[in-house]
Amino acid sequence: MKNTMHLIAASALLTLAGTAFAAGSHAGGHGTDSIGKPGIAAKVTRTIAIDMSDAMRFTPSKIKVRRGETIRFVVTNSGKLKHEFNLGTDADLKAHYAEMLKFPEMEHDEPNLVSLEPGKTGEVLWQFTKAGNVSFACLHAGHYDAGMKGSVSVSSKP
Repeated sequence: MKNTMHLIAASALLTLAGTAFAAGSHAGGHGTDSIGKPGIAAKVTRTIAIDMSDAMRFTPSKIKVRRGETIRFVVTNSGKLKHEFNLGTDADLKAHYAEMLKFPEMEHDEPNLVSLEPGKTGEVLWQFTKAGNVSFACLHAGHYDAGMKGSVSVSSKP
């Protein structure tokens, strides 16, 4: 009887743990150092408005910034579906997208992204510390595959 109770308790804990993970909530840990760092509002050098639509597109989808710039991205979801604006490397975005396909209700609390319900507006403050290309995408199931992505070209001149 005692062993049966332990098995039932262990099973219940595993079920709860699986449910919590599947419900999806995580913070940080996506290795954003290679694309820059969270921006500080007092150091914003420019504001760029981004629109996300149900046509699975960002407007604009190509952005140019200078190394060292801190950008305030004001992101608006003009569609009827939930969308997100997520800055990262191509490899990180693809890996994160694979996780989002497994756990579509995953919630995020990360400075490099904003996830928005239809009709809502949010912000991402980001400082681009290295020259090169930084990607952005919507990682909700099906959106990335439909082409909902863009790029930030970071020039080497500060």
